[in-house]
Amino acid sequence: MEYKVIPFIASIDRSKENTKQVAEQLEALIKNQTADGWNYERLESVSSYVQPTQGCFSFGGEQGYSTAHQMVVFSRDF
Repeated sequence: MEYKVIPFIASIDRSKENTKQVAEQLEALIKNQTADGWNYERLESVSSYVQPTQGCFSFGGEQGYSTAHQMVVFSRDF
């Protein structure tokens, strides 16, 4: 079994219905990958922590923060 993971970041137009836009973008990604022989498995949320940075002489540094990314998982047989 072979796996492929693709980041999914929806682009939203504020003047339109947001959930419909997100669904259409995810559907397009899934259709595109299945056309290439990949099977959709699931949508995963991956959390990570961005380390803080030190500024020069302790000035200008940035605090660390947590973030989450959506990943679409596909598989196919060899």
